[in-house]
Amino acid sequence: MLLDCESGLCGMLADVFSNELIDFSQIYKGYHGPVSVLDCGEKCAPYNERAVPFCCDIQHTVPTLYDDEWEYLRKKTDLWYEMKENEVINFDSLKIDIPSDQILMACKGHHFCQREYRAISCRAFPFFPYINRIGEFIGLSYYWEYEDRCWIISNLNAVTQEFINSTVTTFDLILGKFPSERESFWFYSTEMRKEFERKQRAITLIHRNGYFCKISPKNGRLRKISNPKIQKYGPYKVAQGLPFPDET
Repeated sequence: MLLDCESGLCGMLADVFSNELIDFSQIYKGYHGPVSVLDCGEKCAPYNERAVPFCCDIQHTVPTLYDDEWEYLRKKTDLWYEMKENEVINFDSLKIDIPSDQILMACKGHHFCQREYRAISCRAFPFFPYINRIGEFIGLSYYWEYEDRCWIISNLNAVTQEFINSTVTTFDLILGKFPSERESFWFYSTEMRKEFERKQRAITLIHRNGYFCKISPKNGRLRKISNPKIQKYGPYKVAQGLPFPDET
């Protein structure tokens, strides 16, 4: 694991681990950096008919909060509220899918975002902790359902090392404290392996030590990539062939 100890993250997490309950104020202090130096929301919003970054549009992405996280945030901000049934068409199925210690949430919208009070699910998006076949959290992969919408998935080289470090460290803590969350991500990782094996695709992974690799979904074999050629998807694949100098 790579830790940026100069930022104080090591000390913060030592304090958090020493407590029986997770101190979300400390987690937020150590997990605050953006996924890239660019505002990726500005990159994807033009492709959304609602002109909203896909990760901030509940018609595409519904955030969840841990119960303890919600207890912390409700005392600090009025940014969040529990999602109402009429806000999304698949509310009932979403309610069934989430673990019992999490809540479906919505916020006031990206124009009113308070970055210090973003949820863990917002900070991590589009990445999740990839759990291999023997139950090890080996790095970060992405929610493949968003390949056609999320700009960062088509531009993985833009992900900063600071984000990788803090995301891995944060999920080391969360997976240790919430067995149901580890089980959920293990299940999702398993489904990803099935889907990618069916499509005969390798899984792209940002290893917890910071390098890119490809994983065979069939046997779990890991192959390190020194200079990854990131595949582009959806409109970003189309834009790649057009003369837009600001597209990366």
